[in-house]
Amino acid sequence: MYYRISETADLLGVSDDTVRRWGEAGRVEIAPGPDGRASVHGPDLARLARELADDPHAAGLRRGSVSARNRLRGIVTDVRKDTVMAQVELTCGPYRVVSLMSAEAADELGLEPGVVAIASVKSTSVVVERP
Repeated sequence: MYYRISETADLLGVSDDTVRRWGEAGRVEIAPGPDGRASVHGPDLARLARELADDPHAAGLRRGSVSARNRLRGIVTDVRKDTVMAQVELTCGPYRVVSLMSAEAADELGLEPGVVAIASVKSTSVVVERP
């Protein structure tokens, strides 16, 4: 999966210009995607999202927003599965969201680092779906 600069910026909660500056500085690789447009490869985006989530000073860079229905769009940064269960981590703007689900559900959704997903938060449970 490849994400255009505007999609990358939206997922990270920063401006397009910030993504371009990070590309120029070597923080993230920006290269032509399958359509020839400047893009970021999904796993590289997941790595950067994880770095930002782990950086306490990066929170000020992000402009996250939450819908009234508690749906957080983000990028999958980690998936850990065994034969029965999966732990899926997403970075949604300034938020890190972790969901536990069946391994079968994670496989059916095609969840892997670099994939865009939506975390629907309801009380103490988090439901993850693909947009």
